[in-house]
Amino acid sequence: MNIALAGFGQEGRASYEYWNTPENTLTIADERETIDGLPDGIRTVVGADAFAKLGEFDLIIRSPGINPKKLPYGEKVWSPTNEFFVKCPAPIIGVTGTKGKGTTSSLIASILTAAGKTVHLVGNIGTPALTELPKIKPDDIVVFELSSFQLWDIKKSPQVAVVLGIEPDHLNVHDAMEDYVAAKANIVRFQTADDLMVFNRNNQIAVQIASLSPGRKAEYPFELGDIVSTIQLPGPHNVENASAAVAAVQDYVTDPEVLKQGISSFTGLPHRIKFVREVGGVRFYDDSYSSAPAASIAALKSFNDPKIIILGGYEKHADFSDLASYVANDATVKKAVLIGQTKNRIAEEFSRQGIADDRYVVIDDTDFSAIIRQAYEAAESGDVLLLSPGCASFDMFNNFTERGDRFVDIVNDL
Repeated sequence: MNIALAGFGQEGRASYEYWNTPENTLTIADERETIDGLPDGIRTVVGADAFAKLGEFDLIIRSPGINPKKLPYGEKVWSPTNEFFVKCPAPIIGVTGTKGKGTTSSLIASILTAAGKTVHLVGNIGTPALTELPKIKPDDIVVFELSSFQLWDIKKSPQVAVVLGIEPDHLNVHDAMEDYVAAKANIVRFQTADDLMVFNRNNQIAVQIASLSPGRKAEYPFELGDIVSTIQLPGPHNVENASAAVAAVQDYVTDPEVLKQGISSFTGLPHRIKFVREVGGVRFYDDSYSSAPAASIAALKSFNDPKIIILGGYEKHADFSDLASYVANDATVKKAVLIGQTKNRIAEEFSRQGIADDRYVVIDDTDFSAIIRQAYEAAESGDVLLLSPGCASFDMFNNFTERGDRFVDIVNDL
């Protein structure tokens, strides 16, 4: 079969390994002119018009970050996520939402592991699902963190679908909020009456998506009782994530002691409100994973102490009005340090909502070390200094991991 791999990032590389068999001829298509790490001898179609040249292929594999509208080839377009859903022999618990996907997926996996299950945690959390597929047995359980990009053109839904809170995000890639929500909603479109749908009852969009599923419904958040004391993660949003995880595993785990063990053994993912160190009485936290304003609000709610927050980054056309409103009404936010491509838009929203000039500063400098040191100079003993940008990292870094690692290195050198 003559196959084009549209996009050659992490998922594209996994697709190459999966479809690179003697009966297939592979070509990599990418809008970038230069691609690092190409397999030896591979045919390529590159450049701005690469995706317009794929009509000759029998099958086109869409990497998640490629908008399906760029590939108008009908049924010839497929995706790694679709392939996995069709071929996976085990039940799948799928998790989507704007924030909390990785943490909730990890909590679910931790609970199931505590119950003695063999669990495969895949997807947007960092492990391409196709690389894990050969290891999966029918009695195992897959926990799949699903982004809107992976759900864009999905043809099958998971047996358990978890929809966390949904807020505007990725509007630089999706045509509009309606397209983003429609992609998220695909997680339940193909469920059956026997399937389970877990949703955030406090989020209107999640409630709307729940109504599309014919499956059994389970709402969260709910009271966790004494389970709540075992949660190792800061912030009320993580109590909600834990309740979503408990609801998601109800067909597999009901023993409260196992639930406690699973929840207590998970201490958090890298770059999600992770304590770095204390310097001069100032506690530094790395929340570089925060790429949407709602995530920064959740991070601010995690601390009652006086806070300095570093906000801003790559322009995704997010709405910062709710974030500005929260800062305006939370006196514990002493100062916001605004950086990156979005700094001026955030400052304009702060000004519009009446936040005093001395509570935020716009920094044009792109030297991250200088930015951190200037933020530290604004802090006093007893303060929390929080990197929670509420924006993607691509203006200054390759990804949120690089941004968080750099933050940690700088703080450790203070």
